[in-house]
Amino acid sequence: ISTHSVSGVSSSSKYFQTSRRVYKGLKDFGRKFIDQELFNQSLDNWISENYGVDQVTGEQTVLKPLFLTDELRKLDLALEGVLFQQLFRMPCSPLASKSAKEDVYHALEDFLHVIVNGLWRTFWRKSGPPPFSLSCFHHPGSKFYAVEKAILRGRLEELRGLALISENGNNLKVHWNQVVELVLFRQNILSGNELKLSVSTICEALFYGVHILISRCLRKSRTISDDSVFIMVFDSKFGAVIKLGGDLSKLELNTGDPYQSMAHWIKCHAEVLLSSVETIWNRLGNANWGDLGTLQVLLATFYSIVQCNGPPRKSISSLASAHSLRLQKRRIECRLAENENAKIPYQQDGYQHGEIVELDHSDNPLVKNTTHLKLRQGEILLLEDQQQGQKSFQIQESFIGGNYFLYGAISLDYPTQLLTLYVGAHPSRLEPSWEDMSLWYQVQRQTKVLNILKHQGVSSKYLPEVIASGRILHPGPCKKQSPSGRCDHPRCGTPILVTLPVGEPLSYIVARDGPFSSDDALRCCRDCLVALRSAATASVQHGDISPENIIRVFNMQGTRHKVLYIPVSWGRAVLEDRDSPAINLQFSSSHALQHGKLCPASDAESLVYLLFFVTGGRMHPQDSIESALQWREKSWATRSIQQHLGEVSPLLKAFSDYVDSLCGTPYPVDYDIWVKRLNRAVDGSGSADRDWKMWPSLQGPLEVVLNFHFKLLDRSSKETFCFVFPFL
Repeated sequence: ISTHSVSGVSSSSKYFQTSRRVYKGLKDFGRKFIDQELFNQSLDNWISENYGVDQVTGEQTVLKPLFLTDELRKLDLALEGVLFQQLFRMPCSPLASKSAKEDVYHALEDFLHVIVNGLWRTFWRKSGPPPFSLSCFHHPGSKFYAVEKAILRGRLEELRGLALISENGNNLKVHWNQVVELVLFRQNILSGNELKLSVSTICEALFYGVHILISRCLRKSRTISDDSVFIMVFDSKFGAVIKLGGDLSKLELNTGDPYQSMAHWIKCHAEVLLSSVETIWNRLGNANWGDLGTLQVLLATFYSIVQCNGPPRKSISSLASAHSLRLQKRRIECRLAENENAKIPYQQDGYQHGEIVELDHSDNPLVKNTTHLKLRQGEILLLEDQQQGQKSFQIQESFIGGNYFLYGAISLDYPTQLLTLYVGAHPSRLEPSWEDMSLWYQVQRQTKVLNILKHQGVSSKYLPEVIASGRILHPGPCKKQSPSGRCDHPRCGTPILVTLPVGEPLSYIVARDGPFSSDDALRCCRDCLVALRSAATASVQHGDISPENIIRVFNMQGTRHKVLYIPVSWGRAVLEDRDSPAINLQFSSSHALQHGKLCPASDAESLVYLLFFVTGGRMHPQDSIESALQWREKSWATRSIQQHLGEVSPLLKAFSDYVDSLCGTPYPVDYDIWVKRLNRAVDGSGSADRDWKMWPSLQGPLEVVLNFHFKLLDRSSKETFCFVFPFL
């Protein structure tokens, strides 16, 4: 929830059994603790001395800030795209008339309702109403009323604010121990002309906070954390959040003056945190969504719901991580727009700086247009699919991956699902441009491979799914002579592939967030092996395993596996012996670099290099096949790859040793046994890692055996030695 223990929900709060004597003492204390003025008198001097910044030293005093700026910024990114709409406006002059006071509480209720509903649907459950309600109150211990009911009874003048109530089954009677968070409304919360809370406002918030904490300690079933409570204070323009927390077992109950006793507890044993005072509503009465004031209220409400209902299904960090992808796509959109509007024509990546290129000045528009086909956001694309007929897609976002153009799009038939749309090269350009041949692999060849997997019944959530494939139908008249032909329009006949799902490539994730944790690395290994196993049943090898071709997808439908790692870009897959895999100096297998072909364990070897990279292993850039082979030979001989992966997980070290024993041999990878062991580790049982805890004790003898194996096995020769390790 938060790495900041002050503002986050405390993980060290302890549940203590209340004895009958302590229970009776707390109950009597709560009955006596009813005079707010006496409480203010015992605490106002201490608040005045400790609220704000010391004028001499410049250091923050006892009453410290509640939220970190990074926390608010991360929440802002996580809530990007979430609609918060307050329909009731906050009156500018709340106490001018009776009707204005009614409007104040309607606006306050609507404001809180929008916040709770938006947070619940974003982080917990998309469907169904939140298990909370909003009620108004008069004083500590008073009954709770709906706003409309309080207005009808003429008790508007007595109202002090609203409370977020946790619903308790079918029990209609609401108690103070069900208060999740409290909202106080005052005519003015500021201290004179300064943008800070007045002492009386802070005292009143602490007075109500103490009553809530005592009520929580006195209830039989404790569903809400006892150690802290958030209180919000508002007027018609400004707002702030106060957090009161502490262990009430340290409160002196047997004293004649409960107010001095409580003041001593707050000064010595409690923690009082205050947010900055910020503008909540503008002059028109609209909430400033996305500004600091509303973000502080949102974060306090989020933590309050966590206290009551436990951790959310989606964390703030996971939702905020998608901002970087959206930002990257937006930058690329702007860059594409700049290229289109530039006076200097766009130069293809294939032409190096200073290279002399002969230009053909013919009138053919396909030759004149040296740029690839670019689609704009919001553009409708009509696709002719031979099997499904005509289908329409709308471009939502775009980004460039390698030498091919990739878009996020939605189907107009099912607009709720974001799809991946590959745009190929026009058939007339495949011969002169090597880059357009790369597009051919990404679109036409990948379409063929994915359709082969589909027709052979290979289906897995770890494999991309073909939604549609075909050719673009351009607007206007088409002069093609046959259904399979094409006219001279630049878009006519351009191939399109639409797949699921959409995700972030691992190369981008590592560059942004740093190395993977042990859990993420194990899950990535397991997911990729499941995908490779499924493809192997159809005699298909990926042939291009690299961080750019593995995407991370957040599975929003299930709760057990929230993150999936899916191999994409199956255009260089090997279907038969004559097929050649992609050559990647950092991630291709040794056999692929040396012979231009794959051995049965080539994909698994590339996966080991990928795991080494995403977990922080140092991979030096290679400038030739020879240097790449030398790095692999040295790394396997010195066992640097296994040692690094062993620091991440013993199971990954064992897997890399297993793959090393198969490199360059005709023996296939036993995907089943490794998927089974990785499943145990990923599912949290821990048995898989415990099975491999014997590796440190066997490390010495094992290295001797493996070194002996390395000396005997000559990968360049046709002779193969097989060693069987029973404990594997």
